[in-house]
Amino acid sequence: MKVGVLTGGGDCPGLNAVIRSVVRKGVQEYAFDFVGLRDGWLGALQGKVVPLGIPNVRGILPRGGTILGSSRTNPFKHEDGLQRVQDTLSEYDVDALVVIGGEDTLGVAAELSRQGINLVGVPKTIDNDVPGTDYTFGFDTAVGIATEAIDRLHTTAESHMRALVVEVMGRHSGWIALHAGIAGGANAILIPERPFDIDQVCDYVKSRFKINYAPIVVVAEGAVPQEGQMRVKDETLDEFGHVRLSGIGEWLAREITERTGSDARTTVLGHVQRGGTPSAFDRWLATRFGLHAIEAVKDGDFGTMVALRGTQIVRLPLADVTAETKKVDPSLYDEFEVFFG
Repeated sequence: MKVGVLTGGGDCPGLNAVIRSVVRKGVQEYAFDFVGLRDGWLGALQGKVVPLGIPNVRGILPRGGTILGSSRTNPFKHEDGLQRVQDTLSEYDVDALVVIGGEDTLGVAAELSRQGINLVGVPKTIDNDVPGTDYTFGFDTAVGIATEAIDRLHTTAESHMRALVVEVMGRHSGWIALHAGIAGGANAILIPERPFDIDQVCDYVKSRFKINYAPIVVVAEGAVPQEGQMRVKDETLDEFGHVRLSGIGEWLAREITERTGSDARTTVLGHVQRGGTPSAFDRWLATRFGLHAIEAVKDGDFGTMVALRGTQIVRLPLADVTAETKKVDPSLYDEFEVFFG
């Protein structure tokens, strides 16, 4: 059997660990042949296929990013997209695909599966917003990076007695903001699941200044105020119809300054959250996902996604996990409100 591997969407720590795991087990235990599709679904459209064997995956476990490249390409937004994908797989005699990606990449995979393409999905996103799995790899690394940044910002905030707004990733869900904010001792955490009251945020800030303490506000990029719409610098859309987010942090800092009379600055962590070497947990989880994904291919259990449930790796129908986004449970958010203000 010849298996194709692709990585789609935003890069993420742990992608190379999955590729390595899939190839090592597939070659050593099942004698599969492998090829890599370059740049996600773009490679499937353009026939950009490269050899992928054990020599190609040596030494990549600790590396961030993806050796196969990635893109936010949606083949169904391109003329004859389905046929072009099928033609590429046929030309290179690819019998099955291992598709590593987040909600958009896996959404395409689910539709291609319905169209008869043999594939198995592996959930990837630093946002941890893919349903059906307790965690996605990349999330732990992103939280660690954001937490370290918050720790460092505390000292400079205290030195200058100013409020610091830390904008982290999280388009539809606030998992990074909540985990890193709590771990870093933030005084307010704003997430997309709960529109925030700017007056309340300013009250939190003022209460901290009253006790001679410099506040830290952590905000997910997709958070919105109760009375307004999402603030973004760039309203252009990608091929999946998503706004290219950024701007809520700067808006929030301006509002805090104007409403409280205290200086507020913004730090936007942006892509640094998903760059660099993956954490030990993300390497471990990504490796397990890869092992179980290629096992699903061997079993012919196509149209499924591997997922973490407790300590077990399970398989779920792709169609069941691509219909919605996994969001922060309101009760979980409520647990931590005692630390706000």
